[in-house]
Amino acid sequence: MPVAIITGASKGLGRALGAALAERGWDLVLDARTARVLDETAGALSAYGTRVAALPGDVTDAGHRADLVAAARELGGLDLLVHNASALGAEPLVRLEGQDLEGLRRALEVNVVAALGLVKEALPLLRASGAGTVVAVSSDAAAEAYETWGGYGASKAALDHLAAVLAVEEPGLRVWAVDPGDMDTDLYAAAVPVDDAPRPAPESVVPAFLGLLDERPASGRYSAPSLLERR
Repeated sequence: MPVAIITGASKGLGRALGAALAERGWDLVLDARTARVLDETAGALSAYGTRVAALPGDVTDAGHRADLVAAARELGGLDLLVHNASALGAEPLVRLEGQDLEGLRRALEVNVVAALGLVKEALPLLRASGAGTVVAVSSDAAAEAYETWGGYGASKAALDHLAAVLAVEEPGLRVWAVDPGDMDTDLYAAAVPVDDAPRPAPESVVPAFLGLLDERPASGRYSAPSLLERR
């Protein structure tokens, strides 16, 4: 069975993608910071009959990243690495003049530095897979200038560029930066708590990610809403 590591997997898009992969027979290594919620998610996804390793921890911790890759190795290897864990840098989001620099450093550590650290740890297994794939969950804030989204958007823009360079340096892998579009998630609620406009559920964009895995287009940056429009 193929094996995936998904960070930030206890809720939202991470959980929805994990459920879709489990339904397809993938074995999973799941990460999140809150052990109780992660264990509940792991139990639910195990009901599909797949093997699920749930490792609570912080992706900025090198030891935790090594444990995630070790768990994938125990399951037989690694075919897919999804960096979904994200930090906003400020909750709620603020204009750049009010951006706390420690918050920005946290966003960069989670969204960029930890992503590279996990890739570095996982590269031997991804190369050995024969179909090794890295998915960096991006944002439209990485490409568009939205008021108050500067710190978070800058970190996601850096993640996009990291993914683009990785694709050039590792032509044997597929490396996709994927903007999932607006979603009803805890992250968005923390970012803009006064915005109660309806937004799509994370499950609604999962078919875009599955389409990438099925069709395996060239490495690059993709928009989930655009991919869904073509289906």
